[in-house]
Amino acid sequence: MLNYTIRRLLISVPTLLFIALAIFLLLELAPGDPVASMPLTIPPEVRQLMREALGLGEPFHIRFWKWLIQFFWVEPQVFIDYLTTTSRLAPILPDTNFFIPCSQGDLSICDPRILSWQFRSPVMDIVVQRIPQTLTVVGTAYLVAIVIAIPVGVYSAYRQYSWFDNAGTFVTMVGFSVPPFFSGVLVIVIFSVQLNWFPSIYDTTHEVTDWESFVYQIKQMIMPVMVLALQITSQISRFMRASMLDNLNLDYVRTARAKGMTENAVILVHVLRNSMIPVVTVIALGIPQIFGGAIITEQVFKVNGIGQMLIKAIEANDIPTVQTLTFIFAILIVLFNLIADVLYGILDPRIRYD
Repeated sequence: MLNYTIRRLLISVPTLLFIALAIFLLLELAPGDPVASMPLTIPPEVRQLMREALGLGEPFHIRFWKWLIQFFWVEPQVFIDYLTTTSRLAPILPDTNFFIPCSQGDLSICDPRILSWQFRSPVMDIVVQRIPQTLTVVGTAYLVAIVIAIPVGVYSAYRQYSWFDNAGTFVTMVGFSVPPFFSGVLVIVIFSVQLNWFPSIYDTTHEVTDWESFVYQIKQMIMPVMVLALQITSQISRFMRASMLDNLNLDYVRTARAKGMTENAVILVHVLRNSMIPVVTVIALGIPQIFGGAIITEQVFKVNGIGQMLIKAIEANDIPTVQTLTFIFAILIVLFNLIADVLYGILDPRIRYD
């Protein structure tokens, strides 16, 4: 297993480099100009100077190489230096002073980090500010969906065609078919406008300091978590049900029952473990969506997360932000693909990589 993991990590390096090049080329060929939204009264020579100040005056291959150095070398140094100075996660580490942004002291001129054209600040700093909001809402919804979906899928398969299975099938089909921009607006109209139970807009500046503020935080999370969890639960539970049905009629299940094993042991130990293999893929590949944010849901409920950041960057033609975020999502997908493959070997003893 260790050798397989090392091989996959080595293979992922050229894969990620190819993805980085593809992202860079697509954004390079995309229409639009970062200075197009500027007033028409700006002279053409001034516009050209502004484009050069954004780093667009250099050839493509040089800009791509600088972006790789910034992403893989400069930003990790900043993160290490952050951990050794201000992070509460590692207060016992000595300060490295590993990263010195500018020898002249003027960060606006020579900061080597990836700067957002829209915010004029390092992209990673903005990402760090937005991630807690995204993880709070989308991460909670994903955990709630997994906790609900797996038992529902298992019981629906075990009681196939029962009233529970029929009701679960109806609810999951509706939840998977209805888009979040419709269900989000619907729950706002019902629970916020009509019943006045929950706030319609997510307050990202809210801080939990006492019990009342904690209750308000729970209230403003209920609707976006409800919308996201419904869609995720519908997907995972259908996969869980279909996988359980495939395994319930196999020979090893009949053999386990013939040996006198209890029904709970047959279902929860043997059938569930083998049925989790395809479901692990769905869950693992869905985890990067937590970091990427639920773009539509964040827009509906005004959650100031990563998804909303990506939408604003696209609207503002902020190429450094868009290419950095999309590449981070690509890294997460490759990483969790590897994690899913490793989990296959843990769940099924027949799978051997070495």
